[in-house]
Amino acid sequence: MLSPRMAIRTLPSYHPPLAGRDGLRLDFNENTIGCSPRVLERLRRMAPEELARYPERGPVESIVADFLGVAASEVLLTNGVDEAIHLLCETYLEPGDEALIVEPTYSMYRIYMLAAGAQVISIAAEGDFQFPGGELISRITPRTRLVAVANPNNPTGAVASANDLLRIARSAPDAAVLVDEAYFEFCGQTVLSELGNFSNLFVARTFSKAYGLAGLRIGVLAGDAEQMRALRRVSSPYNVNAAALACLPDALADQDYVRGYVSEVLGSRARLEQALEACAIQFWRSQANFILARVGATAAFVEQMRRRGILIRDRSNDPGCEGCVRITLGSRQHTDRLLVALQETLAELGIAQGASRL
Repeated sequence: MLSPRMAIRTLPSYHPPLAGRDGLRLDFNENTIGCSPRVLERLRRMAPEELARYPERGPVESIVADFLGVAASEVLLTNGVDEAIHLLCETYLEPGDEALIVEPTYSMYRIYMLAAGAQVISIAAEGDFQFPGGELISRITPRTRLVAVANPNNPTGAVASANDLLRIARSAPDAAVLVDEAYFEFCGQTVLSELGNFSNLFVARTFSKAYGLAGLRIGVLAGDAEQMRALRRVSSPYNVNAAALACLPDALADQDYVRGYVSEVLGSRARLEQALEACAIQFWRSQANFILARVGATAAFVEQMRRRGILIRDRSNDPGCEGCVRITLGSRQHTDRLLVALQETLAELGIAQGASRL
């Protein structure tokens, strides 16, 4: 009888809570107001023949490369950052190889690594979810073939220093080192300029967050040109759809729109931090478009927020995140709604004193 590989039969599943998501969606770290009007206009102008043809990735990769300040041979457009992670695992991991992650972090790293047959080595974050650079380096062995770091990290919002990330790349010359900068726009820290100094360093970016293109599924992976040639052998030539390729140049061209949205998110982040401090709710300073907070009874908290039209994410099953929820930040108007619902929920559950003063 036909049976999947053992690695697949034992693979943990990722089940995002997609069903019944009516309300203000602050649970997936999405852009809460949507994409640039220029993107919508480009979608309206799409001709039938554009959808009838196989999409051409190359011309848009050149535009993205210019935007990032790298060569076109150093970038690969992908079906979101998820595909970039998958391609790295397929390209560099053999069964039995070691792959390193710091937890808690984005769960798809582990899933793709395990699917490739690798042994996943998990290093716990330090106190207050700080990045354990020294500990990670001490766990690198000759069998280490991939290291994945989300920077800023999801779900904590913590940032690893560029020095730590480059030390890892230097300490693991035979391993691919992925720095996943999905939340770069909300932080501003990058190691992209170091690509020329490390043939094993890769940087991933997404256009799902600040750009509001999550529904079009498009990201970019950048790295050494020779290594990118190997990744192209694994990638489908038509992995990015025609609508995403048509819209991305307009999204990149409208940086005023992106900066305006990021500014609102940063203001919203500060407001939520102040509100949580006022109620003595433990939270962690974030450099992304979300905040992780410890509220205790997460199921009741998430349900009470949902009843008030606000969706947030229960992260209590992540390592070190017992009793925690993750709350996405968006526009000023959406944060007004969030803070009202938060005040009412805290009062309803009696979680924190001072909730009425929010």
